[in-house]
Amino acid sequence: MDPMPELTFGQRLKLYRERLGKTRAVLGGLVGRSAEWVKAVENDRLLPPRVHMLDRIARALKVDVSALVGELGDRSAAVNGPEHPALAAVRDAVNRIPLSDGLQPQPLAQIRERVTAAWRARHQSSDHRTVLGTLLPDLIRDAQRAVLAYEGDDRRRAQAVLAEVLGLAQMFLAYQPAAEVLWRVADRAMIAAQESADPEALARAGWFLCQLHREAGDWDTAMAVTLDVVSALEPRTADAHPNLLALWGALHFEAAYTAARSGEEGRAWRYWDLADRVAQRLPADFYQPQTSFSRVIMGAHGVTIAVELQKSGEAVRQANGVDPAAIPSRPRRARHLIEAARGHHGRGDSEAAVATLRRAYESAPETIRFNGYARQITLDLLDGPRSVRNDVHDLALKVGLVA
Repeated sequence: MDPMPELTFGQRLKLYRERLGKTRAVLGGLVGRSAEWVKAVENDRLLPPRVHMLDRIARALKVDVSALVGELGDRSAAVNGPEHPALAAVRDAVNRIPLSDGLQPQPLAQIRERVTAAWRARHQSSDHRTVLGTLLPDLIRDAQRAVLAYEGDDRRRAQAVLAEVLGLAQMFLAYQPAAEVLWRVADRAMIAAQESADPEALARAGWFLCQLHREAGDWDTAMAVTLDVVSALEPRTADAHPNLLALWGALHFEAAYTAARSGEEGRAWRYWDLADRVAQRLPADFYQPQTSFSRVIMGAHGVTIAVELQKSGEAVRQANGVDPAAIPSRPRRARHLIEAARGHHGRGDSEAAVATLRRAYESAPETIRFNGYARQITLDLLDGPRSVRNDVHDLALKVGLVA
C-alpha cells in the first residue's frame, strides 16, 4: 500500500529531495533541468514527468520509482497521451532515409501542394492526428528523397519543404511516447531550415524547437532559441510578407509562453504585448497555417499566459472575451477550450470546467484525447461533485481514461 496516498507527485518530490538534503539547483543539475523546473514540478504547476525522467529523478534521489510515484503510477501513465496506431509507420519513415531506392523524386511543386493540403486537413479535421498519421509516412519519404536528389537552388527549396514536413511530424508526435523521435525530428527540421536559407523555414523550425525545449523543462534554452530567431528575422520584418510577419509574431508569443511557464509574469505579458502589436499589423482575416498566429488568436494566447501563471481568475476573464468559433482551426479551437477549462478548474468551478472540456471534445476529439491537462482535469473530476460525475464519466469514456 502507498504510505503517502494523500500527497501529490510534487509534494512527494519535495519530501524526498529535502530528506536527502539536496537543493532544487542540485537536483535540477543531476537530471539536466533548472532549479525553476524542479520548483514548478514540486508546486504541481507541471504534470508529472514521463517515464524516462521519472527514472532519472528516482536515481538522483536514491529511491525506487514506485516510491516516488506511489499510486500515481497508473495515473501518470493515463495523463500522458497514448500511442497512436500510426506512430510506428511515422517513426519508421523518420528513421529510414531513402538513400538508394532507385525512385525518382517527385516534383517539388507537387510535394509543396501535398504539404499545404496536409495543413489544411489538419485544421479542418476533428481527428487531425489520424489524418496526419495517414499522410506523413509518404510525405516524409518523398521530401527526404527530394533533398537527396536535387541540387543547387532546388535542393535549398527541398530543404525548406522537408523542414515543414518535419514540423507536421512534430505536431503528430507531440504528447505520445516517442520522445527520441520527437527530438530527432526537431533537430533535423532546424538543420534543414538552416540549409535552405529560407527565413520562413527558419522561423517555423525555431518555433517548433522552442516548444520542445519548453515542454522538456529547459526554459532557458527555449527562450534563447526563440530570441535568437526573433533577432535574426527582425531586419526582414519592416516590409515583410504577412506570412513571415506572422511567424515573427508567433515567436514573440512563444517567448511570452516560456516566461509564463517559468513564473516571470512581467516578462510574459511584455512579450504578449509585443506579439499583439505584430498581430495588429496583419490583415484582419489572415491566419498563419503552422502556428495559428493571427489577430483572432491573441485572446486565446492571453488565456494561456494567465493559466500558466496560475492566475485562474484572469484566465477565465480572458476566456470570456474570446469567441472560440472565430478560431478557424478545429484542433487550435479545442486547445483554447482546454486552456479555458484549466482556468475554471483552478477556480474550483467544476461544472464550467466539464462543460468547456465537452466543447473541446466536440471540436476535436483527438486534441483532448492526447492533451495531458485535459486528461488530468477529467481524472480529477471523476471523484468531483455529484452534479458533474455523469458528464465527467461520459467524457472519460470518450477520451479512453475509463473502460
